[in-house]
Amino acid sequence: MTHDSHPIEPTGGAGPAPLVIAVAGLTALAVAMGIGRFAFTPILPMMQQELAMSVGAGGWLASANYLGYLLGALFAATLRVRTATAVRAGLVVIGLATLGMGLTESFPAWLALRALAGVASAWVLIFSSAWALATLGAAGRSVLRGVVFAGVGIGIAGAGVFCVVLMRWGVGPVMAWLGLGVVALASTAAIWRVLRPRARAPRRSAGPGYRWDFDSVCLVLCYGAFGFGYIIPATFVPAMARELVRDPLVFGWAWPIFGLAAAVSTPVAAAGARVVGNRRLWALSHLVMALGVSAPVVWPTIGGIMVAALLVGGTFMVSTMSGLQEAQIVAGPHATTVMAAMTAAFATGQIGGPLVVSYAVGPHGDFSRPLVAACLLLVVSAGILSRPRADTPANVLTR
Repeated sequence: MTHDSHPIEPTGGAGPAPLVIAVAGLTALAVAMGIGRFAFTPILPMMQQELAMSVGAGGWLASANYLGYLLGALFAATLRVRTATAVRAGLVVIGLATLGMGLTESFPAWLALRALAGVASAWVLIFSSAWALATLGAAGRSVLRGVVFAGVGIGIAGAGVFCVVLMRWGVGPVMAWLGLGVVALASTAAIWRVLRPRARAPRRSAGPGYRWDFDSVCLVLCYGAFGFGYIIPATFVPAMARELVRDPLVFGWAWPIFGLAAAVSTPVAAAGARVVGNRRLWALSHLVMALGVSAPVVWPTIGGIMVAALLVGGTFMVSTMSGLQEAQIVAGPHATTVMAAMTAAFATGQIGGPLVVSYAVGPHGDFSRPLVAACLLLVVSAGILSRPRADTPANVLTR
């Protein structure tokens, strides 16, 4: 199946300017990932304190979101839908599902809402990333890709700081969910016109199926390993910090540090890829991430938690950006199909992470065993990525 790579434009006949594309992509990813995917992470300690939520229950809510993310990725690979429609609908659903978390105390409803937000997040990530990468590459503005992916870190850091402020004021999780829901909807409204469908744009034409090769399969497997490897600290860093330091003005900063590191890393990595190469950059990010994942095991203090937040936060969006760009390089015009498969593998890996935590941490909240497993998986995937890339399509724009 082929996908229309440039189906979004603002009002008028001309396509959007590269900077407009970058800002719209940044905003979409900030909402999709910072709120739709990871708002739960800084809110979890608030839910633990006010609602007596256990780590196990938190793991189930996280996995519901990641299951939705998996389903969203699978739908993205098969459904015929315009990119603009997918991104707009996904952003609206994220805002409404986030608001819904603050309007009910039903655990089954929370599971459904987190799953729905996961579906929408996958759609926004896949479709907006494919559009931004291809369009900025065609315009010769590849450096702006780093700006687009910085949106994830900005969204994470913003949500984290928002929750720190609420905890400082003694405000509970209900207002956190409601406030972030309003932010999501307001951000969507701000870029709505930029996401206008292009006149006479095809939905997505059915074409010859993508011919999978060994290189493509390796990308999918390594992206799945990345999903499992990073998700334990990405879900439980604030909760782990809270076990060591009860002051929210200390443990609460673990998540903003994670997000700020992610925001800074992508523009730097976009420039660094020109020096070391995209695939090598991806492999290096897995090795550094492995160090961050292992930090709380080697150094079980608040310092180790903060090192984990810095190293994992500073590499998880580098891995995301490098992986999706690698799909552009390897698959060419079929990149969205490969991206969807990679995202599905990623979602499968990150569904397993919180479930492993739910069964392995024990009554004392010991995260050591799942963290060690995640570290080893990241090291193995880095070794796979270190092999040379196979021949790639000559018409690929992302080099």
